[in-house]
Order: sequence, then C-alpha cells, then structure tokens
Amino acid sequence: MHAPIANTLSFDIRGLAQAIVNCPASDGLRCQFSEPHWDILGRYLQPFALTSGQVLMERGVLDRTLYFIESGTLSVHYQDEKARVRMAVVGAGTVLGEGAFFSHLPRTATVQASTACKLWSLTPLRFLELANRHNPIALELTLAMGAVMAKRLYNRARRVAVT
Repeated sequence: MHAPIANTLSFDIRGLAQAIVNCPASDGLRCQFSEPHWDILGRYLQPFALTSGQVLMERGVLDRTLYFIESGTLSVHYQDEKARVRMAVVGAGTVLGEGAFFSHLPRTATVQASTACKLWSLTPLRFLELANRHNPIALELTLAMGAVMAKRLYNRARRVAVT
C-alpha cells in the first residue's frame, strides 16, 4: 500500500505542522500545538509517501489508522447501491480516517492519491500510547479530529470524506 520513501524525500514533523497551520480548507485540522507538542506527536507518527494513483484505503476494509496529509491531494470516492458516485478531494493540512477511527467500523470510501503525497499515519495502538503518556496532546488531537468529522458530516458534499 505504501510506496518506499525515496532517498531525496525528507520528512520533518514541522512540515506537517506548517501544512496544518496554513490549511485554508474548512475541514482542515485545527490543532493548538506548540513546537514541543509537535515534536512529541511526531514520535508517534509514521511518515510515508504515495505516488499518484496509489490507493491509501479501500471501502469495506477494517482499518482504524488515521492519516495526516502534509502535501499532495487525495480523492475520496464512494459508489452507492444505485451506482451513483460521490467524490471529495482532500489536501494538505487535513486528516483522513477519522470515521473508522472513532466508529470501529470498516472504511466507508476508497481513497487514492491524485498527486504525489507526503503523509503521516497514526495507528490506534500508537494513539493509545500517546494518550497514556501525553494525555493533553491526545485530547487536543481527539477534539480537532472530532471537529473535522463534524464539519464534514454537516456539509453534504464533504460527507464522503469521512472515511
């Protein structure tokens, strides 16, 4: 699923922090973290890259991993029982996977990289470790993800992005 990280591609948690701070999207992740908080969170995240066309997640798969987008764009698409397709595009500074993370249910849509992407993943186990060791950071992240999910669910066109 994940592309090998090229030697020329570097990852630094500050890149993700800047993407989140500068995200103009209404459903962007809004975390109130200081630089030391980002450094702590970075120890629990796993960076990886996707090339254009690679699938990040598939509808129906039981996986609760969260994905934070540092750069690039991804398309989220869902086909209902009447073959109607719903689609959303998400980009840098946003998060994907909050629906399955909170609900413990299978993915509701398929997500594919539209362009080359730099992402960071957070598994439920790593989140639990974060919550046990740095509860205020985990709480702030939970509140921010809940706000993203609420905004997406409220906006009919963005609902498909709740994966």
